[in-house]
Amino acid sequence: MTTAPTRPVEVETEVRDDPGAGDVTLPKLLADMARRHDDHRYALQEKRYGIWQPVTWREYWERVRRFASGLAAIGVEAGDVVAILGDNRPEWLVTELASQALGACTVGIYPTSIGEEVVHILNHARIKVVVAEDQEQVDKLIDLHATTKTVERIIYYDPRGLELYEHPALIEFTAVEARGRDHAAAHPGWLDDQIARGRSSDIAILSTTSGTTGLPKLARLSHANLLSMGRSLMEVDPIGIDDRFVSFLPLAWIGEQMIAIACGLQAGFTISFPEEASTVQGDLREIGPNVMFSPPRIWESMLSAVQVRITEAGWLKRRIFSWGFDIGEEAAEYVTRGEPLPRLLSLKRRIADWVALRPVRDQLGLARLSRAYTGGAPLGPDVFQFFHSIGVNLKQIYGQTEICGIAVLHRDGDIAFHTVGEPNPGTDMKLTSTGEILLRSPAVFHGYHLNPEATTEALNDEGWLCTGDAGLLDDNGHLVVIDRVKDVMHLPDGTAFSPAFIENKLKFSRFVEEAVTFGGEEPYVAAIITIDGETTGAWAESEHLGYTTYTDLAQKREVYDLVAEDVHRANQDLPGAARVRRFLLLHKQFDPDDEEITRTRKVRRAVIRDRYGELIDALYDEAADSVQVVTTITYQDGSTAEREVDLPIVSMDRFTPSGTRRRYAWSRR
Repeated sequence: MTTAPTRPVEVETEVRDDPGAGDVTLPKLLADMARRHDDHRYALQEKRYGIWQPVTWREYWERVRRFASGLAAIGVEAGDVVAILGDNRPEWLVTELASQALGACTVGIYPTSIGEEVVHILNHARIKVVVAEDQEQVDKLIDLHATTKTVERIIYYDPRGLELYEHPALIEFTAVEARGRDHAAAHPGWLDDQIARGRSSDIAILSTTSGTTGLPKLARLSHANLLSMGRSLMEVDPIGIDDRFVSFLPLAWIGEQMIAIACGLQAGFTISFPEEASTVQGDLREIGPNVMFSPPRIWESMLSAVQVRITEAGWLKRRIFSWGFDIGEEAAEYVTRGEPLPRLLSLKRRIADWVALRPVRDQLGLARLSRAYTGGAPLGPDVFQFFHSIGVNLKQIYGQTEICGIAVLHRDGDIAFHTVGEPNPGTDMKLTSTGEILLRSPAVFHGYHLNPEATTEALNDEGWLCTGDAGLLDDNGHLVVIDRVKDVMHLPDGTAFSPAFIENKLKFSRFVEEAVTFGGEEPYVAAIITIDGETTGAWAESEHLGYTTYTDLAQKREVYDLVAEDVHRANQDLPGAARVRRFLLLHKQFDPDDEEITRTRKVRRAVIRDRYGELIDALYDEAADSVQVVTTITYQDGSTAEREVDLPIVSMDRFTPSGTRRRYAWSRR
């Protein structure tokens, strides 16, 4: 990336020389950045055809103005909601800020959403205008157009494949910008007046909740909510104008909005957009971001990739990495406590970083990373330990969409892998008698869109957000999140256990993609596990174990033994009553299209219990050593066939571990 040389500027949140300076909004911040940096700095850059295409702050601002005027020309008004459906592109940010400039707001839809999910959001938010990325998303919207009640316009910004489409709702993004030029010429000063009228209390976005118990709700988040959250994060961990950020996770997710928008427009750093989902890893390496925020599945995927590559490496590389990792692991114990390294360990750590650890970080695109965050779901302590051992300053964020994604955060030098840290500046936190976490801050949302009943449940009379999560404070004042209050289970002997905690233990295995545990009124804990097809497949190939499909691989006795070794390892860290007694490997992966997990990969427990009730019953029938399921196979020509699959059940009481497996594939411990 080439960045125009200019002196770094202190982060400012007050808009200077602006008619609305006392009431900051995101478009006002963009206007101020454009005045300060003009064409001297890049605001955005997108990789197209292998080349990074930069956009300066002035160009960014001018495009937002054109599109805002274009939206006004086709009927978008203050108070409207504009939907955005597609991958992360500059046009997404242009649409979001242009809508806000008019006093409207936006709602992001995950690009993988289909059918009922899309229709629910469009109808519930009463959408008139949808901005879609490409032919795939346009086809989806055209197919659903008859079931949407209010959609009048579909604006697309990637015209490939759409040249011959004649649907009356369609209009190209550049055509809207052209209308914007005409509208601005006919109404000089009008847009400036609209922007000046904006207030920090205006709703900036509707953000979808995770929807683990049903269709997602739409949280109303104001400019003040988002900017307050961004300021509190940067007060703990300053982000500067020269920092790099790669936007590759869906902008429909509050976590991506948190860094890219709320922090980006206050700090002024450049946002980079990868060319395609398949090029993200390479693009990360090219940019070398300084800050990164990703959900656990990204960190778990990176760990699995490292484990596979190290396993496939030659013996010398494995030995070198094993040596370096052991030193890094020892050093991480000091760093996370904020203690200086002993002189000899400091020297060994520098050598280990040079020969073993930095090359791994570089392959992952994390070589320049100064701080990394994870949130949205619990991340296993072992995964934390791994990344700190290779030199990645990974920290847990705890929050919810309803509080702009962040409320509690680890501080440098005070990181405990089983906790999520302490409340951010300006955030109050307390625990109820039942252990529920309550939060209060300027970032707390304005309620759910057109859902007063759910709003009343989430916000009490004193302005506290009732998170629905159970937690406790450790001896250092760190918050430990246990699980959802409703998901905490008690075994018949009174032992309480958290399914999520056990599942995270199981998912540290590089062969496990997802795990769902059960217990409650049952006499013991049992689990349904799905394997990681890529990692397990690579292992099978290295062992010369033939297989045809994912289903075939998951039912191999050798794979069962492989996973059972890691279930045994996870059990060693659990209280006796909470250990997994029986498990099976599901014949398929959990799929958001089947509503088994959310778009952010959170398990929908109620759906799993209902859909796989026979499998769960078999897990608690100790006389059963297998269970049959009927699965439907769809071939490329569209034809289908039903097939019976026999799923073995492993009883850990009868399993004898080999004793040869290690905590890590490369570990000598």
